[in-house]
Amino acid sequence: MCLIAFTLGQSRHFPLVVAANRDEFFRRPTAAMDWWSTHRGTRVLAGRDLQSGGTWLAVRADGTISAVTNVREGSPEAGFHSRGELPLRALEESQPDLATALSSAPDQYAGFNLVRLDTDNGWYYSNRDAHPGRQVHRGAYGLSNHLLQTPWPKLLRLRQNVAHAVADADDDADALHRDLIGLLQDTTPAPDHLLPDTGVGLDTERFLSSPFIVGDGYGTRATTVITVAATGEIRVSEQSWGANAEALQCRQFHWQR
Repeated sequence: MCLIAFTLGQSRHFPLVVAANRDEFFRRPTAAMDWWSTHRGTRVLAGRDLQSGGTWLAVRADGTISAVTNVREGSPEAGFHSRGELPLRALEESQPDLATALSSAPDQYAGFNLVRLDTDNGWYYSNRDAHPGRQVHRGAYGLSNHLLQTPWPKLLRLRQNVAHAVADADDDADALHRDLIGLLQDTTPAPDHLLPDTGVGLDTERFLSSPFIVGDGYGTRATTVITVAATGEIRVSEQSWGANAEALQCRQFHWQR
């Protein structure tokens, strides 16, 4: 997962909204979003990384959401464990216990950002943050492949557009999901003078600079929207993509918590 925008308490109809794009190599084997049980028996709605295990984004039946992004580093160090474990751990372990475990062994995972969200608040942790572990309260947020709210152009663009869509939404969840999926398909590149320098070279920075990435071997593979309504309805939409933005399966789930 490489770009996430989320809002907390920005709509009386939808206290929690998440809009996300997962960018990955198309050759990496993946199972589409569905319900499955973790090794500890927790039931989650999530896609599955069939290469290293785990997931990038998961939803629990009570509407708690967790997601992970990689930290983009020019020469990344490999971790002992797959970062795909982290969203599952966030839904299975208490926040204090998980924070203690992650802080005690910061190098067990390669660079990551982890968020855990519910309708009341959220929690963010990165092993690349100088002071890891912080509460997240009401507002609109963006997370890409650096720290939370790092002002990369695509993050600012998506966060602003999602915030406006949520603020303007009525109680029609289907309409909001359609609007957000459209916003997540934004292929507008950032101008060179606004690009970050993460050690991957200018051409790659340009390629990765749009909210939605179109490519042959690498690009956006899944667009996911999650809304938790004030009524307790949870709705999830996920559009899968192939190479060069070929639209594949679209899956939708909804239930009452």
